[in-house]
Amino acid sequence: MLDKNIIERLNDKLSPFAFKIGNQRHLKSISSGMFFSLPFMVIGAFFLIIANPPVNLDIYNPNTANIFLKILASWKEWAVTNYDAITTPYMLTFGLIGLITVFGIAYSLSKEYKLDASSNGLIALVCFLLVCTKITKGSINLEYLGSNGLFIAILIGLLEVEVAKIFEDRNIKIKLPDSVPTMVTNFMNSLLPLLANITIFYTLNLIFVSTLHNNFPKVIMDILTPGISIAGSIWGFIIIITTGQILWLFGINGTSIIFPLVFTLGITQTGLNAGQFANGNAMTHAMNLQMFRIAVLGGAGNTLGLVILMINSKIPQYKTIGKLSLIPGICSINEPIIFGLPIVFNPILGIPFVITPIICLLLTYYAEIFHIISNGYIVDPSFTPFFAQAYLSSLDWRNVVFTLFLVVISTIIYYPFFKVQEKNQLRLEKQMKGENS
Repeated sequence: MLDKNIIERLNDKLSPFAFKIGNQRHLKSISSGMFFSLPFMVIGAFFLIIANPPVNLDIYNPNTANIFLKILASWKEWAVTNYDAITTPYMLTFGLIGLITVFGIAYSLSKEYKLDASSNGLIALVCFLLVCTKITKGSINLEYLGSNGLFIAILIGLLEVEVAKIFEDRNIKIKLPDSVPTMVTNFMNSLLPLLANITIFYTLNLIFVSTLHNNFPKVIMDILTPGISIAGSIWGFIIIITTGQILWLFGINGTSIIFPLVFTLGITQTGLNAGQFANGNAMTHAMNLQMFRIAVLGGAGNTLGLVILMINSKIPQYKTIGKLSLIPGICSINEPIIFGLPIVFNPILGIPFVITPIICLLLTYYAEIFHIISNGYIVDPSFTPFFAQAYLSSLDWRNVVFTLFLVVISTIIYYPFFKVQEKNQLRLEKQMKGENS
C-alpha cells in the first residue's frame, strides 16, 4: 500500500508538469519541423548508398571473385567515375536539411499561433539563408545549410515566428481600404514582419562579423558547444534517455518529450558522419541517430526481450499480449506492453525498463569506439524493423548481428524480473480461484 501511495503521489506531481512539457508549442513545433526534413534525408541517403556500393576494390580479385562480387565491382567503378553526379541529389536534400527544417519549424509554430504558416515559413527560410550563407563569386557556401546548421535552424525558426506574432498581437498592419482585394492586403501586411526579421537577423550577423570576425551561426554554435557536448556525450545522452524512461513508468510518453533533443543530436552527428564518409574519411561521431534507435530498440525500455519472455509465459494473458506485441515491437512500437502488461506503475518491471537501455547504449557506444560495428551515417526510416534499421544506418551486416545480440541481452536482463512478475500473477490468480470456489 505504501509503494502504491508513493507512486500515486509522484504521478499526481509529475503528470501535470510532463503534460505541459509534452504539449509545449515550441517543443511540438521542433518535432514537427524535424519531420518536414525526414523524407528528404531518407531519399538523400539512398543516393549516398548508390554512390558507395559495399565492396572494397583494394582487396577485390577478379580472377577469384564470384558473379555477385563482379557486379558489385562494376557498380563501384561506375560510382567512382560518376561520384559527383550521383551524390548531387544527396547534397541538395541531406545537405540542405537545415534549410528545410527552418521552414518546417516556423510553419509548425505559426499553425500553433494561428498565423500565416506558409508566409512565416518562407520568411524564416530567407533569414536562415541570409545569416548562414556566404556568396563568393556567385557560389554559395553550403556549410551551415545542412546538419551543421540544425541548431541555428531551430533558433531562427522559433524566433522569426515570435517576431511575426508581435505584429499580429499588436495589430501593426498597413491600413488599406475595404475595396482592396484580400490577396493584396495579405501581401502588404506580410512586408512588415519580413522587413523586421531580415533587419534583426541580418544586422546581428553583420555585428558578429565586424566585432567577433565570425558569422551568426559560428558565434551561436560556439556558445552552444558546451551544452551540446554534454548532451552529445554518452553519459549526457544516457541521462536524457533515462529521464524519458522514468516518465513512461508514470504513464507519460517520455519519448515524445525528449525526442526533439535526442533526434536533433542524432541527425546532426549522422550528417557529420555522412560528410566524412562521402569524403573518404573515417567516421568519428559515435552519438549518431543509430544510438537513438538502440535506445528504443523494441520500443521504450528495449522491451523486445520481454515480449519473447511473454510469448513463452505460463500465463495465457501474458502469452496473448506477447504474441500481439511481437510485430509492433520489431518496429519499435510497444505501447501494448507498456499499458497492457502493464509496465506503467509496475515497480518490478520498472527496474529492467530503466536499466536495459542504459546497458544497451553503453555496449553500442563502445562497440562503435572499438570498431566492432560501424557508425551510423545514413538516416533510416522510422518504424521499420529494427534489423532493417541497423543495416540501413550503416550498410554493415555486423550492426544487424549486434542488434540481435542486444535483444538477447534484453531478454537476459528482463528474465529474473519477469519471473517475479509471473510468479506474483500466478499466486494472485490462485487466490482469486480460491475465493471464488
